[in-house]
Amino acid sequence: MGFADDHLIPLVDEGLGNSAYLVDLGDGRALAVDASRDLRALRTAAERRGLSVAYAADTHLHADFLTGALQLAADDGAMVLASAAGHRAFPHTALADGDETDLGGLTLRALATPGHTDEHLSFLLLDGTRELGVFTGGSLIVGSAARTDLLGAERADELARAQYHSLRRLTRLPDATAVWPTHGAGSFCSAPPGAERTTTIGAQRRANALLAVPDEDTFVRQLLGSLGSYPAYFDRLGEINRRGPAVFDAAPTLAALSAAETRQLLGEGAQIIDVRPVTDFAQGHMPGAISIPLRDQFATWLGWLLPDDTPLVFVTAPGQDLAELTWQALKIGYERLAGHLEMAAWQADGGEQRTVDLLTADRIADRSVLDIRQRAEHVAEHIPGAVGIELGELSARTDEAPAGAVIACGHGERAMTAASLLARAGHDDLAVLDGGPADWAKATGRALEAGE
Repeated sequence: MGFADDHLIPLVDEGLGNSAYLVDLGDGRALAVDASRDLRALRTAAERRGLSVAYAADTHLHADFLTGALQLAADDGAMVLASAAGHRAFPHTALADGDETDLGGLTLRALATPGHTDEHLSFLLLDGTRELGVFTGGSLIVGSAARTDLLGAERADELARAQYHSLRRLTRLPDATAVWPTHGAGSFCSAPPGAERTTTIGAQRRANALLAVPDEDTFVRQLLGSLGSYPAYFDRLGEINRRGPAVFDAAPTLAALSAAETRQLLGEGAQIIDVRPVTDFAQGHMPGAISIPLRDQFATWLGWLLPDDTPLVFVTAPGQDLAELTWQALKIGYERLAGHLEMAAWQADGGEQRTVDLLTADRIADRSVLDIRQRAEHVAEHIPGAVGIELGELSARTDEAPAGAVIACGHGERAMTAASLLARAGHDDLAVLDGGPADWAKATGRALEAGE
């Protein structure tokens, strides 16, 4: 077949910062690469073209989402392609370095590129002998390379050295070879994230600072020095992906709950997650509820802040997308979804409420400020005197939060999450900044600070 640009369909998960890919093989069949368990976008793209997924390739044992390959095997009869070194405990075609799969006109060649994980493969797509592009997963990414500390800090140096050699192997491909990474802007697997999601070997040879370093030791220092924190759930998903996530017989749904059923679940240890917008939560919420507004980044914060073995009850607003809520939880392995209720049902049944002040930047005066953004964001610029504690660390450091603080992030969503965590830990007189540091600077005419 002749391969054209429109044969490759990137499927971007803006929340996790990842790309999956669907390749139209030209005969009604398709190849899926690094498909998530949330297959809605892939299904839509495949149906639009009348495609059935014949092959599902995974570049590595993902830490940030559950694979959709098993579901594609069950639904479409897809052949699962993955590294033999991953020792997956479900039926798959186990590939080693150099192994090729005939896709019916195109060829997929496995390239061992360890670093992000031990068993990492890149997949080179060939039309005859011509290199069309390479699916690099968590190896070479736009402007950088994916992080190498997910298997433990004690192995980060060793894996960074493996990553060095993997990148150099990939850059021996022709300059015109397209590079199709999985991790990109917004992914905590990236180190650091870049704006573009695809590139070419030639462009990376010219512009990727990690490829310009003089030696391996410098590469390791630069890569490891760029790493920030990552969500707690990353430590769980690799093994679940090795065993294989459960396959669904039908699309999961989220049950509607009454206030009485919610009280019973709370008595049995359920956790309340309020997914309504920040303003709704501020005006009235259930005691002990954690605010995680439903948006692209919902899964990240759910997985960072909550255990996966606790039943979850969601407080929703009228019209919120329950399927989106359900799939964001399921794609990172949260399956104990007890159901949802609207705040009006809780109120109508006499349920207790709490409020939290949501303040514009001109109203926070000289109150102490708690900045719960990522460390790199805080160091770049922050409100003068603000105490910096990352949201992901806050539950373990609630005693360090200033009393009566105004909590700030970039827009207000993460700050409201922080306020709910602190309230649950017994803090009171809290407020949330409606906006971020830039809004404070504009409102006060004062400059932001940089550094710790």
